[in-house]
Amino acid sequence: MDKKTTRRDLLGSAGMGLAGLLTAINLKDQRLLANPAKPDLVGKSFNTAEKPAPKSAKAKAMISLWMQGGPSQIDMFDPKEELMKRDGETFPGDIKYDNAAQASSKIMAPPWKFRPHGECGMEMSELVPHMGSIADDITLIRSMHTGVNNHGQSIRAMNSGTTAAMHPVLGSWLTYGLGGQTSSLPPYMALIDPGQLPVDGVGNWHNGYLPSIYQGTVIRPTEPRILNLTPPPRLEGAPQKELLSYLQQLNESDLKRNPGEFDYQARIDMYELAARMQTAAVEAMDLSGETEETKKLYGIDQPETKDFGTRCLIARRMVERGVRFVQVFTQNQFWDHHGSILKSLPNACMKVDQPSAALVTDLKRRGLIDETIVHWGGEMGRLPVIQNDTGKQNIGRDHNTYGFTQWVAGGGFKGGYVHGATDEFSHKAVEDIVNHYDYHHTLFHLFGLDPEALHFEHNGQKRRLIQPDQSKVITKLLA
Repeated sequence: MDKKTTRRDLLGSAGMGLAGLLTAINLKDQRLLANPAKPDLVGKSFNTAEKPAPKSAKAKAMISLWMQGGPSQIDMFDPKEELMKRDGETFPGDIKYDNAAQASSKIMAPPWKFRPHGECGMEMSELVPHMGSIADDITLIRSMHTGVNNHGQSIRAMNSGTTAAMHPVLGSWLTYGLGGQTSSLPPYMALIDPGQLPVDGVGNWHNGYLPSIYQGTVIRPTEPRILNLTPPPRLEGAPQKELLSYLQQLNESDLKRNPGEFDYQARIDMYELAARMQTAAVEAMDLSGETEETKKLYGIDQPETKDFGTRCLIARRMVERGVRFVQVFTQNQFWDHHGSILKSLPNACMKVDQPSAALVTDLKRRGLIDETIVHWGGEMGRLPVIQNDTGKQNIGRDHNTYGFTQWVAGGGFKGGYVHGATDEFSHKAVEDIVNHYDYHHTLFHLFGLDPEALHFEHNGQKRRLIQPDQSKVITKLLA
């Protein structure tokens, strides 16, 4: 083989897929036997092997159902009598508009009816009847707050604790601190929507300054869900084995010449994982063994819910098999209803309502809900006044990050509990406010992680998801 052949040349010309990588496993296992990895969270040996939680933990895994764009808490989760009484009147206070050109100060009451659900009497609107059916299993947080009105910045606040771009997201921190619970699947999965990627694109599952092995693995919404998982027939067997053996030698040589270069180590680790994935990932995403009752529970038999229901069911199968963190995304600005909210919001709810509730129900009946956190929500909510007041069918609502709603279930959170409150117009959180950093601190607590101890040395600084002295555990949320 030409000595000038580069690693990129090898990969590009081979089109070899991810199968047949077992040669990498033997080399890696030998290295681990010689230098066993330490469970030190801030050590120099980085891998995705399972690490014991430093403190007592309730949660072992998490599924985040990410509603990008800003679901309207006013129309779904946060009923206010004052809005009903003063519908169409001028809003009496100050409002921070994101789109001043289309702004109005005309109060808009929710057009949909609310009613209590479950033994707890949790009020939700007719738009989300299936979520209402799990009211006794969830904590509804009506007092979320980031205070940064743009989508990108608020997404980053909720997912990475900062408004700055390309910092490690929550899933990366959890897998950095705890590893995965299986060696056959990536510990962090991102299940993207068949529409566009959400705002910030790959930044939603980015490892930032953490080693590359902590980045989320993308699962596509259609087959093949993981590209290049199997090799072309012409490369199966000996040709691929020889190629990969040579590639492994190059990687090992690079690592020896550049100790501490985490990308080299991550590359070797990914070859090992890929070999195991060729069987485990295919099996995990194969729904043929699921009962028809289960598929119907998730709405896979209906066109409106088939896609999101399928991805929610795959998420359940992933955590069932030891994946630490799974995030299921809706598409770009799917909930960003600046206009035509009377049509677009019901359509959005139709897509996710049944599958979201089914996920909690299914985890519960399988005995997994006590150790699996389910999160539902986005980066913001909406304002209580009309935007785009150019006719009934055109009206919408502008952004609101000062008081919005999300819900959580399982993994040590209370069931049947409503936390916090917004003001009389569902504009700003005023009672038991939950800032994004307090939310992250609470998650760390449930996973048994110490937010001060879990840090990463970067550019001479100890970097963290949150600053422990500036955040707190919201104990009222805990069971």
